[in-house]
Amino acid sequence: MPMVTIRAFEGRTVEQKRKLAKDITDAVMKNFEVEADRVLIHFFDIPKHNAAKAGKLFIDP
Repeated sequence: MPMVTIRAFEGRTVEQKRKLAKDITDAVMKNFEVEADRVLIHFFDIPKHNAAKAGKLFIDP
């Protein structure tokens, strides 16, 4: 069972996730030769206060 994990900053709409899930499922089906019901996708919404780059939180100026 192919599993895909999407980690992105929060703020995407349900519709955006729905469209992305469809596109990813189609790509996995084509390339891994599996049926749609075998593709598992997890979305993780990351708050900007829970991530940092170069020593600064993404919420910091």
